[in-house]
Formats: sequence, structure tokens, C-alpha cells
Amino acid sequence: MVDAVELPVREVCAIGLEAQRLTTRLLQRVRRRDPFAGVWEAADTQWWWQQPRPSDEIEHYFWADDEGPVAGFKLTSWSDNKPWQIDPMVVPGVGGVGLEDVWQRALTLATDHSPQGIDIPVRDGDQDLETIVQRDGFVPHEHDGTAWLAAVDRPVLRPTPRGFVIVDRSQRVGEEHPMRARNGDLVAQRVDECSLYDPQLDLRVETEGGQVAGYALFWFDHVTKVGLVEPVRTEDEFQRRGLADAMLREGIHRLIERGAERVKISRTNRRPLRLRTWQWASSPLRQPPGTAAYLR
Repeated sequence: MVDAVELPVREVCAIGLEAQRLTTRLLQRVRRRDPFAGVWEAADTQWWWQQPRPSDEIEHYFWADDEGPVAGFKLTSWSDNKPWQIDPMVVPGVGGVGLEDVWQRALTLATDHSPQGIDIPVRDGDQDLETIVQRDGFVPHEHDGTAWLAAVDRPVLRPTPRGFVIVDRSQRVGEEHPMRARNGDLVAQRVDECSLYDPQLDLRVETEGGQVAGYALFWFDHVTKVGLVEPVRTEDEFQRRGLADAMLREGIHRLIERGAERVKISRTNRRPLRLRTWQWASSPLRQPPGTAAYLR
């Protein structure tokens, strides 16, 4: 166990893109300190930036030393009728601000802004956070899983199904983004604002006539060497033709070529990924697969 190092810290208040930037730096520092701490990668929270949210304009608080953020929290409003989500973050082994301090500040703000309730994801085995949220009246209401793929276990590339081609956004400059229909008119602008976004990892599969049949977005964090798959979608009329599998294989290949040492593939109990032959990493990088969401 690493002893906590007490360093002078200062409080930083940020909103919008500046809060996003600090969240990215904080999660990267968490991951460099512990490959399995917390729930999210920096790229997860960057993907959440794909559309404007009321929580973008809320003050977020961080605590930083000379190296950058050591603690902080993220509030996320998913929609008008859903609870806001709290994500407290503390770099393991760096003192100055504790989880309890971060949690109380975040809980106060979320309570003020979310009459629908509050949601908090807790990684399986995170007893400290689980104890805090249960103490404050939160109860578990759903459970998700996360698959990790080690680079050595990369899937074999296969030809794209006949009649279709995979292209990336760098090959379709100026065209409407295929995620616009589900993520809003500003999705292209918003992902461009994210420091980890790479248009060559923004894939779509098209018919030979140019119709978009599906899309997949991949994120590579050069600091942590972690790749993320989020999201993957095949349009209804093109389901069950192997298109999602083809995009996943191509995207994961590109991530590993860029230097990803492992790839995170989130999944839920409602829509499990059909990748059973290579879903779990065989290397020691395997992480406990579950995250419980607590609601109050």
C-alpha cells in the first residue's frame, strides 16, 4: 500500500471546457497512479461532452498541487427527467484532500440542482465510496459490466462484409456527422473540442452507394495508454450483418497501432456486446468487471 504524500493544495473552481480539461488531467493522474482505481477513464468523460448539458454551467471544484489536480468531482445531467450523476475523484496516495471532503461538496451542489434525485456509480470493491454513499441514504438500483482487452489479445482483422466499406471522419471532411440524429446538431463541434478526439478513430460503415449503415467512435489516451470504445451503433435496417464486429475490429486495431496497451469496452446488462471470443483480457490487466449505480 502506498503511503499518502501530503503536499500543499489549492482550490480551483471551473465550469464548461475548463472543468472538462481539469477532469481529464485528474483522471489521467488517477490512472497513472493506479491502473484500476475509480470507474472512469478520461476518455469516458470526454465522450459525455458530445452535447450541451445544464451541468456544463455548474461550478465544479478541484484541488491541485504543483503537478496538477489531486482531487475533484464531476456532475453530469443526462436529461431533464433523470437524476444528475456525481463522480468524485481522488488520486490514490496523494494527501491534502480526502474523499469525504470531495463527496460533501459534490453532494451539496447536486442536491441544489437535481430535484429528480442523484445517481452515483461505484466500482465493485470500492468499499470507501460504497460506505459513504450507503451512509447518506443511497441504495443500489442497477449494475453494469466493463470488458477489458489487452493489446496482446487483439482480434484478427477481417474483411468488411461485402457491399460495405469502413471510412473515418478525416475522409469525410465537411459532411454531416452520422451521430447528429441521436446526439444533437452540435455533436461534431463538441467532439472536436475534446483533447483526446481523433477523427481517424471516428469510424462509419457505409454502403457502396454512400449510405451510412453504422458508426463507432474510439478514443486513445496517450498519457495512460488506454483505449476506449464509445459508442458503437448499427442502424436498424443493417443489423445482424457483422457490421458492428467489423468496426470494432478495425477500431481496436487502430487503437493498438497508436500505442494502446489495453482497451475498455463498456457494456450494460440490457445490451451486451457480442464479442465473447475476445471479451476478456487474458493478461494480468483484468479488472473487476462490475460497477453498481446507487440512487437517492
